[in-house]
Amino acid sequence: MSGELVTIFGGSGFIGKTLVQHLAKAGYRIRVAVRQPNNALFLKPLGELGQIQIAQANIRNRLSVEAAIKNADYVINLVGILYESGSQTFEGVHHKGAELIAEIAAIAGVKHLIHLSSIGADKDSSSKYARSKAAGEEAVIKNFPNATILRSSVVFGPDDGFFNKFAALAKMFQILPVVCGDSKMQPIYVGDLASAMGKVLGNSNAYGKIYELGGPEVYSMRELMKLVNEETQQNVPMINLPLKLAYFKAFFLGMLPNPMLTMDQLRMLEKDNIVSGELPTLSDLGVTPTPVEAVIPKYLIQYRPTGQFKAAH
Repeated sequence: MSGELVTIFGGSGFIGKTLVQHLAKAGYRIRVAVRQPNNALFLKPLGELGQIQIAQANIRNRLSVEAAIKNADYVINLVGILYESGSQTFEGVHHKGAELIAEIAAIAGVKHLIHLSSIGADKDSSSKYARSKAAGEEAVIKNFPNATILRSSVVFGPDDGFFNKFAALAKMFQILPVVCGDSKMQPIYVGDLASAMGKVLGNSNAYGKIYELGGPEVYSMRELMKLVNEETQQNVPMINLPLKLAYFKAFFLGMLPNPMLTMDQLRMLEKDNIVSGELPTLSDLGVTPTPVEAVIPKYLIQYRPTGQFKAAH
């Protein structure tokens, strides 16, 4: 373990930051492969001097991927997008990008590849996101049969794009729209996901396996919105948004540079996002899942009417 080199693609994002810190503490040397290295320099102090290096890599560019993987013992692919923008397409990132990483990792003789996917991955889904995730999994397994695929539910933590988004929405508009209120989710704490990756990395028992990772509780979308309302102490009206109206709004919102909601995300929301019970989970890796209620109060406090300067009653 100690001193082995791990290349992490997409290591400067929300999940990547936690993973880099986790692996640095475990003694690995880490190469973070990102499109814009200057935006990832904040990661370097998370390890000892020289332990974390930043490399420029674009998963659409073969030479840069080869350079990022060179001499690595392990490779982890965290790259993912929630909406398409310009050259950043679901097909290009989730399928072709994952395929290129797996192909080059195999050629380079990497010991183990971990690929982060999604519980919603499904080649027959109406969602382009879900279809591209499924295509990526297939390409990874084909090129690197011993790869481990981790399918996660919604990931939460201080910098997440889920609870923070809805808390900000409620504060800004003083209402909380509820879309697909009965859909089920099983949010997983980002620290637990990083722990799971640490347990899987280089573990021959995990080679060639697919894990489904979710938290300890299953919630409906409506229950999660209620939690946001309670933890932010905003007590704004929760409005059930009919699906047809939601699609109408998403059609226009999807045209924005950083859309709050897209039609493809709605298609994903229509389906439950929970572990199936047919594949190994966090418990099989010896990781005890952290409840949502134990974490979100610490960072949703910033959205309270009086901010963090007034304790909850």
